[in-house]
Amino acid sequence: MLDKPTPLGETLKRWREQRALSQLELSLRAEVSTRHLSFVETGRAAPGRDLLLRLADELAIPLRERNTILVAAGFAPVFAHRRFSDPEFDAVRTIIDRTLANAWPFPAYVIDRHWNVVASNAAIPELFEGARADLAERPVNVVRLMLHPEGMAPRIRNLAVWRAHYLHALHRQLQFSTDPVLERLLAEVLAYPDASPADDTPQGGGLAVPLEVETRLGRLSFLSATTVFGEPLDVTLEEIAVEQLYPADDATDRAVRAAAPPRAG
Repeated sequence: MLDKPTPLGETLKRWREQRALSQLELSLRAEVSTRHLSFVETGRAAPGRDLLLRLADELAIPLRERNTILVAAGFAPVFAHRRFSDPEFDAVRTIIDRTLANAWPFPAYVIDRHWNVVASNAAIPELFEGARADLAERPVNVVRLMLHPEGMAPRIRNLAVWRAHYLHALHRQLQFSTDPVLERLLAEVLAYPDASPADDTPQGGGLAVPLEVETRLGRLSFLSATTVFGEPLDVTLEEIAVEQLYPADDATDRAVRAAAPPRAG
């Protein structure tokens, strides 16, 4: 038997409570009376399209879920949902391609909302040597590749810190968007057996925690940075991010540059 869809009012109430807002706070932000908002949440009043969009904006509901809410209320979806390969994305892909190329010889890649790599500059293949073959097959899932005991995990010297980082990120994503795929990924990671190396210790004293990995090039240390697109109006664009790994020390910089093959052109 199929589950009954959650009533629209209950959905809005769940998002409001998830954002820790009272009806009064939300009504003031969305410029609607508390009484009317209460009626909407209990199903006694049907919200108009403009009100739904205002509420979704104040609640920072992801664009994908905003479309779902609009359709549930009988309105057409507002936000486009294109494939990353769509010609409409040509300008965005040009920016991303330049970013990936400029990062060379250091890793840079684009991930979707499920942490799957959709584009990369394929730098430093030595980072992934020794990982189980299927973990490196497309689409590569960054969380799984990094934390799986047959992936990179045994070679990440500060694995406990990075495991905590990814778990925190997944929990935050699930607060922002209740996604069953992310729920399954989180459950999978929590079930991994301990693959911590012997010298796994938290890093201290710096402004950011480096990713330290043992490779045949030696121990490499990186700092990560994430870039997202501001004020996106497309579902896919909102759900992608560019991850870059920068050398955290001179030794890593020298080792990676020395091992990188010359680039054509």
